[in-house]
Amino acid sequence: MPQSRLSTAIQDGLLVLDAGHVGLMRPPASFDISDLPRGAVSVMHSYAPDVADWQIAGHTVTQDLPPCGTAIVVVPRAKALAQAMIAQACAKADLVVVDGQRTDGVDSLFKACRARLGDLPSITKGHGRLFWFPATTAFADWAAAGPVQGQHGFYTAAGVFSDGAVDAGSALLADALPPKLPARMADLGAGWGYLAQAVLARDSVASLDLIEAEALSLECARLNVADPRARFHWADALRFTPDKAYDGIVMNPPFHTGRAADAGLGRAFIQAASRLLAPHGKLWMVANRHLPYEAAMSESFRNVDIIGGNNAFKLFHATKPTR
Repeated sequence: MPQSRLSTAIQDGLLVLDAGHVGLMRPPASFDISDLPRGAVSVMHSYAPDVADWQIAGHTVTQDLPPCGTAIVVVPRAKALAQAMIAQACAKADLVVVDGQRTDGVDSLFKACRARLGDLPSITKGHGRLFWFPATTAFADWAAAGPVQGQHGFYTAAGVFSDGAVDAGSALLADALPPKLPARMADLGAGWGYLAQAVLARDSVASLDLIEAEALSLECARLNVADPRARFHWADALRFTPDKAYDGIVMNPPFHTGRAADAGLGRAFIQAASRLLAPHGKLWMVANRHLPYEAAMSESFRNVDIIGGNNAFKLFHATKPTR
């Protein structure tokens, strides 16, 4: 395996970590920590699959960054979230290290930091960049305010899917749902709760489980969905097991890993829906029109119909899961 940017900077003597604890902010499970001090690393994360993997590896995981000597910001896809993480790191640590891929916008972030601080040490390697600087108040205005209610009336936050507007695919699916839905429902990858509101508008629904891996999104969903029939689960939909199979599922599955499209994620969601549904269960799903989900749908359900769509999206209805 090629040496990581962080290991290269430490081993070459370019980066000297501050004494004390090292806080890792939103690292993927594959992030290289081989050159960090053993027993002095904690992980800050809010994405359930990565949280589970770091816990299995024996690390303490929290949703807030504790005070630390060094904070390592692993750049996420969302620019506003990356900026908020840098502001948080500056407030909690003495030394701030930023590491990310070009496809996730690290060079733009580096340029913005240099504009405020001047020249900064950095290394480029593996289609990405690592840079660092002493903590400063120069990025206080980048701090996130938490969930904010937008003009559409919903609460969203930096880093959640579709934080600036209602997702067009979700809106299309919400409009296509039948007047009557099954009693026991679930929303896989529920986000901040837009589809959930549409489901709970049906009196026929007795309960709805919102299953969402990103805690930032689920925090918003709790504000957006004030209905006693709703239950909120911070969990990976691909690993989740309910106490009883569902009668119906709605979903707008994710299809990105970082900035790269990954149709495998959507296929895994389809398989999960089949597993989570009762034999009589029904699925309603929206997908980007270019994504090849038809084969996966036919493998997981005996009856599959396209019930609508437009130039950008297609709507599926499926019954009789094969499990």
